[in-house]
Amino acid sequence: MIQSAQVASKFTLFTHHAKTFPDLVTALRNSMLRAGVFRNEKTAEEQVVQVLNFDIHLVKDFRGRRYIERVTECIPVEEKNEYTYDHRKEKTIEGKLDKFMDNATIYFTKSTNKELYKYVNILEYHDGTYVLTNPISEHNIREMRNNMDDADVVEFDKFLEKNWGIKMKRYDNSEDIPDSDIFETATAPATTTTTKRGRKPKKTE
Repeated sequence: MIQSAQVASKFTLFTHHAKTFPDLVTALRNSMLRAGVFRNEKTAEEQVVQVLNFDIHLVKDFRGRRYIERVTECIPVEEKNEYTYDHRKEKTIEGKLDKFMDNATIYFTKSTNKELYKYVNILEYHDGTYVLTNPISEHNIREMRNNMDDADVVEFDKFLEKNWGIKMKRYDNSEDIPDSDIFETATAPATTTTTKRGRKPKKTE
């Protein structure tokens, strides 16, 4: 499933039974290791988080009602070069050693505690109401717009601006346009919450 989602696939849908998003990543990673596709845990996990875009988590409460509890977005963490060459500016051995230790600390942190992904809830269900909790990432907004017809793009842009203050620039063809040129204003802070009236879950027989 992970391999098919990586190539020649517009999108991939599948079901799972993990209780939390980290549990889902761990379960898929372990399945790939057991299948012998990968032997390194980090490499397997990297492949998993590159495929997982959104997790739609359903629950069934004690009354027998089944409903969407949350929608979670997976955001892979990009590897960044945070090393500096500030030691060249130092005039003393002590200063150069301090700058070297700064770079060494960054290196060992990356090696021993590498963060491969972050996850945020886009939507949550609270007391009969669906609440928008965090904006969708710029990357996924762009990918979603690229796969919509013109009418859907218009409505989606209105949704983004109304709920998260994200105003999109309009182009006749948005391919190969940097994200910085598409997003006219910065996204709203993650703490911004917008409440939308939602349907109460229907009772299942």
